[in-house]
Amino acid sequence: MHSSTTGPPPDVKPTGSGGAAAGSGGAVDRFFRISERGSTYIREIRGGFATFFTMAYILVLNPIILGGAEDKFGEQLDSVQLVTATALVAAVMTLIMGVGGNLPLALAAGLGINAVVAFQIAPLMSWEDAMGLIVLEGLLICVLVVTGLREAIMHAIPQPLKQAISVGIGLFIAFIGFVDAGFVTRIPDAANSTVPVQLGTGTLTGWPMLVFCLGVLLTIVLLARKAKGAILISIVLMTVVAIVVNELADIKTWGLTSPSIPGNPVAAPDFGLLGRFDLFGSFGQVSVLTVVLLIFTLILSDFFDTMGTVVGVTAEAGLLDERGQVPGLGRVLLIDGAAAVAGGATSASSATTYIESAAGVGEGARTGFANMVTGGLFALALFLTPVLTIVPMQAAAPALVAVGFLMMTQVKHIDWDRYEVAVPAFLTIVVMPFTYSITNGIGAGFVAYVVIKACLGKAREVHWLLWGTAALFLVYFLIDPLEQALGLK
Repeated sequence: MHSSTTGPPPDVKPTGSGGAAAGSGGAVDRFFRISERGSTYIREIRGGFATFFTMAYILVLNPIILGGAEDKFGEQLDSVQLVTATALVAAVMTLIMGVGGNLPLALAAGLGINAVVAFQIAPLMSWEDAMGLIVLEGLLICVLVVTGLREAIMHAIPQPLKQAISVGIGLFIAFIGFVDAGFVTRIPDAANSTVPVQLGTGTLTGWPMLVFCLGVLLTIVLLARKAKGAILISIVLMTVVAIVVNELADIKTWGLTSPSIPGNPVAAPDFGLLGRFDLFGSFGQVSVLTVVLLIFTLILSDFFDTMGTVVGVTAEAGLLDERGQVPGLGRVLLIDGAAAVAGGATSASSATTYIESAAGVGEGARTGFANMVTGGLFALALFLTPVLTIVPMQAAAPALVAVGFLMMTQVKHIDWDRYEVAVPAFLTIVVMPFTYSITNGIGAGFVAYVVIKACLGKAREVHWLLWGTAALFLVYFLIDPLEQALGLK
């Protein structure tokens, strides 16, 4: 399906009941087709708030994930500037999606992708080079959308592998949460132990660790009760607990951020990270093959996650057309690609469509007007940086564990009785957290899938794009012996 990427927001028949006639609410109603879709201003506003409160945790987590990592040269990004960049991109791109796509789909920095940037890409190059790769990824997604190549890519990757990638990233994110909170630590090499990690320092000690454990319990209870804004509620409440504990107890360190009450909760945004990217600098830091594989990983993580989110949320809203397709999908994907470009250009990491938008749909949102509310709230957050930077990792990390769980739920869709897809899916899932690399997980799954299909005499079932990708990953895994064999080392 080739969707137009120009013209007015897509027209969708109303699926609800009780709405007023189209156009009865004035120019805004007609533009967003609020009444036409059986919605009201109250529902859209309520939905906009719900979406913001379920995804606002990214204003805390994105700066912690990116700000806690070092690039190849030992440089770290400023957490205050990261809050500004994250809020700015979320505000602008959510508003653009509302006006241009007219669907209740909010955007912000993608959790899975920022983990790739922080722990896979940044150690290989400078932050400017890494963000340049994000910009390139976004531009390539836009090209794929405009040329219609997205269908070819969608058909090339088997569905079980797409689901396995989501599950693997979920486990990886949860592992990062446990490590960053100190719940899981590396056993010192001096111990001469074959076990690489342990619980805390052998036991769980200290008030910060108690805050984390309570945060995990609170988050999972709220999720189990299907509380709207469960993740954000947990972060806020545990930050309050951390502030109280910090005032009453003698604590040496909380890690990256200390939960101290700021003198002034309002501050001017710091736009220091805007424009700090080098489009082609990465080619001077790593091999061309590595750059290609990294960009491919980013595209895969961003592109297919967006497809699933867009279809899922739109279906939940009852807005799919008579063919079961998303109205104006090309327009929506183009905006999503532009969001990736904006994220890289501001050092906020690639921005993408959020599955938490379903919370707004659950509150009644059916149009892009809900995005006006969500985007406006993100814009307001630009001036509350001091409040957002007092959250310690022990209060925020439970959200990583919770998001890991939510992404893990995709595992139920994989057919574990068919080994030809189950084994590659399994390798994709386990290699990511076990090697602390999303790229390695995807590569292991692709190579295993191609090899198994070939050995079963089903090579023709494998799309040529997947053959080519698996070949690139095989070279990636064998790069050291190949360099030795060619006398390059």
